[in-house]
Formats: sequence, structure tokens, C-alpha cells
Amino acid sequence: MTLSLSTHDQAMLRGDFGPATKMAMTIVVRMATVAGANELLSIVGAHIDSTVYIGDAGLEFAEKLAGLGAKVSVPTTLNVSGLDEHHWQEWSVTNDWARQAHRQMVAYQSMGTIPTWTCAPYQAETKPSFGQQIAWGESNAIVFANSVLGARTDRYPDLFDVCCAITGRAPAIGLHLTENRAGQLLLKLIDIPTELQRRDDFYPVLGNFVGKVALGKIPVIDGMTFKPDDDQLKAFGAATASSGGVAMFHIVGVTPEAETLEAAFQGHAPQQTIEINMDTLRESRRALTHTDDDSLHLVVLGSPHFSLAEYARLAPMIAGKKKHPDVKFLVTSSRAMTQFAERAGYVQALKDFGAQITVDTCILTSPMLPKEIQNLMTNSAKFAYYAPGLLNKKIGFGSLQDCVDSAVAGKIIRDESAWNE
Repeated sequence: MTLSLSTHDQAMLRGDFGPATKMAMTIVVRMATVAGANELLSIVGAHIDSTVYIGDAGLEFAEKLAGLGAKVSVPTTLNVSGLDEHHWQEWSVTNDWARQAHRQMVAYQSMGTIPTWTCAPYQAETKPSFGQQIAWGESNAIVFANSVLGARTDRYPDLFDVCCAITGRAPAIGLHLTENRAGQLLLKLIDIPTELQRRDDFYPVLGNFVGKVALGKIPVIDGMTFKPDDDQLKAFGAATASSGGVAMFHIVGVTPEAETLEAAFQGHAPQQTIEINMDTLRESRRALTHTDDDSLHLVVLGSPHFSLAEYARLAPMIAGKKKHPDVKFLVTSSRAMTQFAERAGYVQALKDFGAQITVDTCILTSPMLPKEIQNLMTNSAKFAYYAPGLLNKKIGFGSLQDCVDSAVAGKIIRDESAWNE
């Protein structure tokens, strides 16, 4: 199979547009060849995940491109960095880590990118539209773009995403192509109460199960009796992309390429049908908690980053309350969403409660937590799935209300009533 290149592609590959573009195009062509692509396609936007500082290799790559004068050719947002520039000294981040992470931020900003510093670029004004071809990194962003927005991106790994952003080109493979976006697995909800479907904790629990059974396939959810909002879909998608490798899902009657069951499968029969009942969900919920006791040191919200709507939802829950003095309460978000929340008065409500906010980074990829913080609680399936392995911490999962109630009580408490019906 031979990769066909346009005249412009060949010019970039020759170095007609400078050494940085040549370097990026060389990588794009090599990756496309390995993937078996026939051609490249033009993208209208990118989201760079390799902004996260995880060591010297990533920093060296970014500074190499920047030193060669790299500039992105399409609107390009930036994923979380390794550093909250304004609040890192409040946590256990070393000076050396901060210095290196900041250098990586500077390198990517020099390329003409949009400094969003968020894992949720779909909350930005620059989010893509239905059918647009993009090159996005960050698993939760990829699954949201494909599934909820109906934009088209494959799973772009670190370092390759920026090469696509510089060249404006990507391999014509995978989820860029209509025929590869059809559902493969049918997951049927059986006797799941509508009131449970309205709850915020239903979606991470459901997503945790779906990811484990779907792995890298495209699941189709049928039987929803409630239409979830963007934050609920965000939580669901992030869970599927964490416990599995889901890059796209369909929910019949909800997501744009699944108006009907037949449309979701593009007229094909499902490879497998799986029923999901209350017992299935209870087991998935239990699996998100990795501790046997109710001790609590820290509540973490915002994985993926907190949206303005989530700030608005949290504010009345904590109004007139104070967190327990022995418990930290952390919200992670983007600088943009936090600025909007501040104007709306939500940030003041968090400060009155005793909460802390960190922006531009992710607690999973930053050495923020001191050793004495061992027992955590979250409403995020993504965070609950990764925290034991990445942070070596004990984790309890609950709803947003559970997290607030636990922070006030100073121990993990959860309302089980909705799950025991």
C-alpha cells in the first residue's frame, strides 16, 4: 500500500516551509505509512496532549521543535501542563519540577497555540463542529469530540499530535472515516430507573462498566429514558476511555450519529449484545472504591476539568457550610472556566467553604500531593480508576453531594438509597 502525497505535502517534506515543518511532516508520513494510510487529510484544528510534563524526553522534543521555529498551521488548543503557575507552591511540587514544566509550557506557547491548558477543550469557544476533521490528543477529549460533537479524530498519541498541528495534515485512517464510526457492541439498559439516570454518579458508573467490556470497540447504548447533559456525557466518556480504550460511543436518541439504533450501527448487526441491569451497575460502582475504611484526607473534583455548569451546581451545595478542618477540598479546572466562575460568584463560595482551586494542570500528572495525604474521595470514574496506580493512594467514589457531605463530616459517607432500589 503506497501513501499518496499532495504537492504541498511533498513541499513540506522537502523542507520548503522550514526545518520544523520538515521534521513534523517526516513524522506524519512515517506514522501514516506504518498505519497503512492511503493518503493524508486536512484538519481544521488540533489539541496537543504532549504539553504534560512527564520527563526530559517530552521537554526535549518540544524545545527542539520550538528551536527550529515551529508554528501550528491550524487553531490548536493545549492540554493540561505539569504546573499551575499561580498555586503550585501551595502543594508538594518541587522547584526543579516547576522549572522544567514551565519550560515545556513556554515551548508550546511559542508555536502560536491557544493556551487553554485544559483536558476539556470541548468547553472552549474553539470547539469543533459536526463532521470537521481534527487531530486531538487526551483520551476524554477524543471520545467527547467523536461521540458528542460528531467531529472526527483518531486517538492521537503524545508528540504526534503537535506534528499534525504544525502540518495541518493527518493520516486518513480510523475514526476519520465514516465506515469506521459504526457501532460494534450493543449494550441494552434493562429496568434502570429514570431517576437514577438523572443522577451525576450514574454516568461514571455506567462508563466504567462499558469501558471494561468494550475495550477498543465502539459501544452503542440503548434504553436511555433520560437525555444527559454535556457534563454527564463528559463523565461517561472519560470513564469509558479510562477503564477501556473507547474513542467513540453512541447513545441512541442522544448522540448525533445515533438518531436510531440502525443509524448507530450503519445498518450492520452488532457483534455482541450485552444487557446492563442494576446488579451490573452496583458491581461497577463498588469497583470504583479502593479502600475499606472511611478515613478521608482529600476530596478531588474536576477530572476531567470542572466546567462552569459544575461550578454552578456545586456552589449551592456548599453554601453556608464549612469543610472539616482535617480534610482538603480541591477543584481542578481550566483558567477560563475558573475566571467565568469567579465573575459569577462561585469561586467565592468555594473559598468560604474552605476549598482550594488549581488550574491548568492535573493532579494525576503533577507531584502535588504530600505523602501524608493517603485517603481520597472523588466523583470521577477516571480519577478513581487511575489514582491507585498513578498516585498510590486509596480512593473512595461517590456522587458530588456525597463528596460535599464527606468533606463536611471529615470521613467518607455515601447515600446508598438510589442504588439499592
